[in-house]
Amino acid sequence: MGEDWRGTIGIIEQQELDAFLAEGIVCHLAVLDAQGWPYVVPVWFEWEPDDGAFWVVPRAKSAWAAHMERDGRVALTIDTPEPPYRKVALQGRAELVERPNVGGQWVGIATRMSRRYLGEHGPDYLEPTLTEPRWLFRIHPTRLTTWQGVDWHPRYKTST
Repeated sequence: MGEDWRGTIGIIEQQELDAFLAEGIVCHLAVLDAQGWPYVVPVWFEWEPDDGAFWVVPRAKSAWAAHMERDGRVALTIDTPEPPYRKVALQGRAELVERPNVGGQWVGIATRMSRRYLGEHGPDYLEPTLTEPRWLFRIHPTRLTTWQGVDWHPRYKTST
């Protein structure tokens, strides 16, 4: 058996990263509120591997959407809760693509997200709320780090 429980150790390569970010894992989005305090909320996201951006679709009255509109500096973490761990952490800039509206570009993205997170019942959840306005933000990472497995990155280890 050895140490298989540790999983693959190291950074997550691009193909594996794209597959990981296509899973239905909720991310934690951190924004800055009006007083400059961190405001963290779990959200659905969509990864766009072609240009390395993330989409989020807040409801019209989501406080965190207003915070992102005011100050686009954000951070995201996406991780698995059990070993062997996989983790993605990033800092980036949120770009406002659409203010709250009904029927905008966000609908296609939200439809794909609902299927990814809820499977065949995604449309059952989403369709009754399509008359509710939503924002659309695109998050462009400025720094993205990944790690997988159960071990320390070499930079944390003391030389012996």
